[in-house]
Amino acid sequence: MKSLFKSKPRTPQDIVRQTRDLLRLLQNTQRDDKMIELCKDIRELKSILYGNSESEPVPEACAQLTQEFFKDNTLRLLIQCLSKLNLEARKDATQIVANLQRQQVQSRLIASDYLETNMDLMDVLISGYENTEMALHYGAMLRECIRHQIVAKYVLDSPHMKKFFDYIQLPNFDIAADVAATFKELLTRHKSTVAEFLSKNYEWFFDEYNTKLLESSNYITRRQAVKLLGDMLLDRSNSAVMTRYVSSRDNLRILMNLLRESSKSIQIEAFHVFKLISSAYLLQIEASF
Repeated sequence: MKSLFKSKPRTPQDIVRQTRDLLRLLQNTQRDDKMIELCKDIRELKSILYGNSESEPVPEACAQLTQEFFKDNTLRLLIQCLSKLNLEARKDATQIVANLQRQQVQSRLIASDYLETNMDLMDVLISGYENTEMALHYGAMLRECIRHQIVAKYVLDSPHMKKFFDYIQLPNFDIAADVAATFKELLTRHKSTVAEFLSKNYEWFFDEYNTKLLESSNYITRRQAVKLLGDMLLDRSNSAVMTRYVSSRDNLRILMNLLRESSKSIQIEAFHVFKLISSAYLLQIEASF
């Protein structure tokens, strides 16, 4: 007889709907009992997407969860309420958002479709770097979202790009490192989009890059910056930008100073870029004869 009253297992859609309802409730009130329930639901969503020690993720369940998640602004609600969750729930929520960026439903990345019409969420995530408590969660979400080319283009073309040069120099090491990882992802993942951005924004971008990063007083900032510079200039998609950069005497001066650094790592990375500049000058000399 007990089996007659046994509760029916919840579907992935049911869990998402309840999570959404609890997030809406959390926006207006703080109830401990509902918070506990919400954290459990978030943990269950993560388990569906990632599996657990006993089972692998079920593709059909993941697809159902993904489809329901991007209805009725669940992602927006989760980002808005993230600061109200406890630390473990925040970590789970961050992993959920990361996983959902890669989930396909009928061969479509519906996360990309959703973000295309909700780009203002990227403004929230980028500005999150100014919140010490939330920065790493927002940063991890942001990096996964810019896996979508349309999202990366939005961020590159936004006024927020200039903020990265200041965020990279934040005194909190972990946050600064996270910003640097996001910055690198933006400037290396989507080749054609990056090439277009650098060509259109060459003057202000490299002025900021040189003065705030390559000539920074912070050793780690300089080391990361010269490595990323080499990655950008050596990429074939950026050949026009590379030609322009290596033809500048000011850029040569900066590279010469980096070659004098006591750090072998900086010297090696600077030498790679210096070789490009030297090659450019040799070609100019040959062309003059």
